[in-house]
Amino acid sequence: MKTYLKLNNDVLNRYSTTGQLELEKDREATRRYFLEYVNVRLRYFIDIEEKVRYLVDEGYYEKEFIDMYDMDFIKQMYKKAYDYKFRFPSFMSASKFYDSYAMKSRDGEEILEKYEDRIVIIALYLAQGDKALAERAVESMMEAYQPATPTALNSGKQARGELVSCFKLSMDDSMNSIAENIGYCLELSRLGGGVGVNLTDLRPLGDPIKQILNRASGVIPVAKLLENSFSYSNQLGQRNGSGVVYLNIFHADIENFISSKKPNADDKIRLATLSTGVIIPSIFFDLMKRDKDIVLFSPYDIYKEYGKRMSEISITEMYYELLDNPNIRKIKRLNARRLYTEVKKAQFESGYPFEIFDDNVNNAHPLKNIGRVKMSNLCTEILQLQETSNITDQDQPNEYGLDVSCNLGSLDIHAASKVKDFGTLVNTAMRLLTNVSEMTNITNVPSVVKANQLMHSVGLGCMNLHGHLVTQGIMYGSKESVEFMDHFMEAMNYYSLKASMEMAQEKQKTFYRFEESDYATGEYFEQYVTKEAQNVSPIVAKALGNVPIITAAMWEELKQQVMEHGIFHSYRLAIAPTGSISYIRSCTASISPCTERVEVRDYADSRTIYPMPHLTNDNSHLYVEAYDVNPYDLIDLYAASQKHVDQGISMTLYVTDNWTTEQLAKVYIYAWMKGIKSVYYVRQRLQSLEECVACQI
Repeated sequence: MKTYLKLNNDVLNRYSTTGQLELEKDREATRRYFLEYVNVRLRYFIDIEEKVRYLVDEGYYEKEFIDMYDMDFIKQMYKKAYDYKFRFPSFMSASKFYDSYAMKSRDGEEILEKYEDRIVIIALYLAQGDKALAERAVESMMEAYQPATPTALNSGKQARGELVSCFKLSMDDSMNSIAENIGYCLELSRLGGGVGVNLTDLRPLGDPIKQILNRASGVIPVAKLLENSFSYSNQLGQRNGSGVVYLNIFHADIENFISSKKPNADDKIRLATLSTGVIIPSIFFDLMKRDKDIVLFSPYDIYKEYGKRMSEISITEMYYELLDNPNIRKIKRLNARRLYTEVKKAQFESGYPFEIFDDNVNNAHPLKNIGRVKMSNLCTEILQLQETSNITDQDQPNEYGLDVSCNLGSLDIHAASKVKDFGTLVNTAMRLLTNVSEMTNITNVPSVVKANQLMHSVGLGCMNLHGHLVTQGIMYGSKESVEFMDHFMEAMNYYSLKASMEMAQEKQKTFYRFEESDYATGEYFEQYVTKEAQNVSPIVAKALGNVPIITAAMWEELKQQVMEHGIFHSYRLAIAPTGSISYIRSCTASISPCTERVEVRDYADSRTIYPMPHLTNDNSHLYVEAYDVNPYDLIDLYAASQKHVDQGISMTLYVTDNWTTEQLAKVYIYAWMKGIKSVYYVRQRLQSLEECVACQI
């Protein structure tokens, strides 16, 4: 074993045997890693100009964006980055960057970029010749902003993938649409994308085709085709594509769909690698509360009777009308409680399905007058309206609707609380995300291209909540942590809206059908302009640092500006799970609690140990692990955040093997009642075995 790996692993060995952290082992591992691995492989240049010219001339960097700046300015940007005197705070952060993000020679032997170099190239590339934005970009990324992996990894490179890697597609009830969407999934997987597909509008098993009864095969065979497509399009064999399919819980195929992820499912319905999610309208919980049966419907009947797809209607609003309509078949009756118990059993066994609370999403949707949010993405935080495409025969032009590409980045909460100007930080992040959106053109998926051009949607999120709370002496899930996130996310919301308004004013352009949105009418702002002034507790005020408290007067002024100038982005905020980018910046992931104080990650034939950021022997009690956090307290914290997020938050629930399906169901119902929009995985820790949490599926 290499010296640096042994030193890093010693952190866990000592912690496991003594309960005491020896973090100097990790710091020494980082030093040895640079001495033994990075420095000996790093290509050295006489100066910045030689470095940039070499990387352009040898085809590592695109020439076009470099030519947008003079060399003196480029040198200034490198100096600005290096003046921060950045040092990786952990072995995990250093090894993750140099293994996965830094530019290497084509044979993999030489390292061509340091951390600061990558930051400068991302800034120059995304600023697209805007020197002022490039300067702010370097500052924001060195201090507190982190683009998502596709952007951080690919920006500026000649041989690169796409800058975004998350997509949502709507599938219609026709062979043309099914075939076209499978093609889209192949293409997006080739580009490294994770894809969500809505199957709600497909007719169920046994439905008529061309008025001949019992001919339709249902949604499961289509899901299997998608699963095979993701496996086939595997990025040169490096990793399989990833996807999720969603289905409304009132769809007639819901029982097989729920069972498809169970380990003992029949091979005819078993989905081994494809993720699943269910869309649950509020009427389902109402029927469950009253211990009533639910009736399953066919989207074929709904479309034939109303001219609308099942995904385009509110089942909650139309449920009793559908029951009373003799032209709508009542395919099957199921007891709501027993059906939801089957959902909970499946989640215990596999972690699936994800859940989207349909009415929580659409009732709070600022664009509700423009269209419905029908589904989510692979990580359940992207919640944007979609319009289904009409895919015709080859001799007719297609009528493309609106599908979704997810364009993400995150603020480090701990670092963001310290920046001089929080508003400028958010503004810069929004502009960088906007440029990613405008530079993205997935030509082979026209519905994504169309939506990207019309909607200008982005997803700014945050991470390192647990890490920041620990530095402030605040327990995760406490009322102080909830109060902190309420104020922090309100400030993010305010400044992202302000930035979007300013961009609309500068560009003289708003998103598609802005005038029909709750922003244009002013309705969106009512929750803020009518709020009463709050007394912020001293501990929360300290934790907020330089993050301002947003007053009703500030909101009123912004409301008037938005109603006058509009906003550029249809969607602005979404809190993703954050994975690799958390490690690079030595952050805790997203706004979730840590799963281990000292985390273990196995990569190929080596093991990497990651002590949580800012962890010491004195504050370890504040790093309550996720499985020990009261789930109701966790939901309260997410609900306080969700109030200010126009899209969603990827929320995982953590359970142990002594939980019952009834306990799990109660937690989900509580989440629904608190206004949570989506629930990602159920993660289970086995209490009976002494196992590493990171090894759990």
